[in-house]
Amino acid sequence: MAVLADHSVLDDIARSGAEVITDAESLEFFAHDIMGRGADLRAVVRPDDKDQLAAAVAAATGQGLAVIPRGGGVSYTGGYTPSQPGAVLFDLGAMDRVLDINETDRTVTVEAGCSWAKLHETLAPLGLRTPYWGTLSGLKATVGGSMSQNAIFWGSGRYGTAAQNCHALEVVLADGSILKTGPQFTRPYGPDLSGIFLADTGALGIKATITMPLIPEAKAHGYASFIFETHQDVLGAVAEIERAGIATECFGFDPGLNAIRMKRDSLSSDAKALGTMMKKQDSVWKALKEGAKVVAAGRDFLDEAKFSLHVLTEGRIQAAADADLEAARTIAMAHGASETDNTIPKIIRANPFGPLNGMLGPEGQRWAPIHGLLPHSKVAGCYEAIEALFAQHREEMDQHGMFTGTLITAVGGAGTIIEPCIYWPDESYGVHAQSMDAAHYAKLPKPDANPAARAVAHRLKQALVDLFHQWGAVHYQIGRTYRYRESLTPEADSLLQSIKQTVDPHGLMNPGALGLER
Repeated sequence: MAVLADHSVLDDIARSGAEVITDAESLEFFAHDIMGRGADLRAVVRPDDKDQLAAAVAAATGQGLAVIPRGGGVSYTGGYTPSQPGAVLFDLGAMDRVLDINETDRTVTVEAGCSWAKLHETLAPLGLRTPYWGTLSGLKATVGGSMSQNAIFWGSGRYGTAAQNCHALEVVLADGSILKTGPQFTRPYGPDLSGIFLADTGALGIKATITMPLIPEAKAHGYASFIFETHQDVLGAVAEIERAGIATECFGFDPGLNAIRMKRDSLSSDAKALGTMMKKQDSVWKALKEGAKVVAAGRDFLDEAKFSLHVLTEGRIQAAADADLEAARTIAMAHGASETDNTIPKIIRANPFGPLNGMLGPEGQRWAPIHGLLPHSKVAGCYEAIEALFAQHREEMDQHGMFTGTLITAVGGAGTIIEPCIYWPDESYGVHAQSMDAAHYAKLPKPDANPAARAVAHRLKQALVDLFHQWGAVHYQIGRTYRYRESLTPEADSLLQSIKQTVDPHGLMNPGALGLER
């Protein structure tokens, strides 16, 4: 049940010019993220630009209302789902413009609600892109949300995370003032003021604009896929490939996730991506040959895979991309791999921002990923601890029709991400229907509400969060899920709280995010 709107309280917000939404259906929709539902909202505010955003925030906090930013809505860690009722959620979806492309200084400035897909499409005709250029959910995920959550994937093998690829921000603080964090062509200049607001899950301010560096889009690409017998082998290969700095993306699946992909995906569902891939080849003959190889390979090779690993390289010329790929191949083979068809990396790269159909399982099951980034020295031990945790709960999971699959990803200059995903039969939410391809969602079975299985899933999620904390893992998408403040020394935590007090003295900016309560 949504909080009833007090229109006398909301009048000042409406005078900002931003749209104020108070109908019960919308408030119910916006109260959910992928994992669950937060507390009841008082209103949803949809500003059209940074000035409306600033004025609306000032009006809301002036009334003592908590304010919460929402990007593309694909969070699963409680990033925008409040724990206390009565908050005003700011949907930045209308602030989606690419404001400036400076080809001389190689920078681009966007509004926070711009999706990675829109930015990529805008820059493509210029032969430019940002070094880190988006998440797999970039059809919906926004640049502002990714900077708040410190997202990874495209380009992360070489260029790191979203936050590492930002020059400057304009941030709306809790009092409605707009803070510019630095010059738009470099970072940092003096202490890193931009860094304070990056990866903050919106706890310190609402990002209005983001300026990022630009690089030339790669002219040449390489793709390879491998299969491994054990987790030690694949994790060893990922670590060595990351240290070598030769892959722009390096990711793999455990046997469980390979099986899930086999059930969920088919070659026919990749028809559009296949067409895109063929169009990107530099000749009709090469396009036909590449398309024929993908059709012939299909996905059958995954039947034999225990662990799979997919490596993507790029360069200014094909010889450079091929040399990096050959180096990755040598590393993989030294760790016991056998090479298989490279269908998956080719199709994913050809359609980098596809529909978010992985948000539900192959039979409509709910999905919850829980991840940790670890140094290479700890990753195998942590992986084994996760497997032991699942084995401990296997009987209960089987009773509820639950299963798991794990994603492995390299992050350049950091280490390896382990992301176990839990699947369980349960009802889906409006956010799933809105985010997924409509035809795909319509075909999926629609399980009934399953509170018992959901309770087990939430317990397993918390157990994984605790396990990662014990292993010293760090996290992206901190939200209200991961134990960030507990990982800080007392001195660092005191500094964090001092910054929060300075920029948000009344604790009204996304209270609870980062573990910072009101």
